[in-house]
Amino acid sequence: MKKMTHWHVGVSAEAFAAAQFARLSYDVSVQYGANQPEYDLIVVSGEKMLKISVKGSQDGAWSLTQTFKKGRSYHEAAQEWLNRHHKKTIFCFVQFQNTDAFEMPRMYLASPEEVAEILCKEAGGRGESILYENHTWGPKASAYGTVDKLPDEWRFTEVRVEEMFERYGQ
Repeated sequence: MKKMTHWHVGVSAEAFAAAQFARLSYDVSVQYGANQPEYDLIVVSGEKMLKISVKGSQDGAWSLTQTFKKGRSYHEAAQEWLNRHHKKTIFCFVQFQNTDAFEMPRMYLASPEEVAEILCKEAGGRGESILYENHTWGPKASAYGTVDKLPDEWRFTEVRVEEMFERYGQ
């Protein structure tokens, strides 16, 4: 399959996320226009609402805190990233790597706190600016042999969506 542009990854990721929430019978509103602040979708269940920030990728990782890294440790950059996000905004990570054009991408849901916690644990505890879906550090890395993998409980499932509404629904 031909590699998508950054724009195509973003549009596709939002569309898949919106479709999955709708498929589970949630009401979905999409913000109009590219690069909206803080969130891309609003998902509603009864009286509760979630703001969803969608992040797409086709290389197995999501770059999140690089802009906060200058002059900071990885842990400090993750904390600054966390400080800049509303605690009730949920992230939906959509991964297209190694998926066929007619296959669903892998999708994950996480709170900002959960994301920051994983970023700080990566690379053997040193921390990272990139959230990896499943990455093994090579022989030249200080974290050689360490595997960074998203928690299984983050997988986009009906149970995970319900959990997000219970914890973070407004």
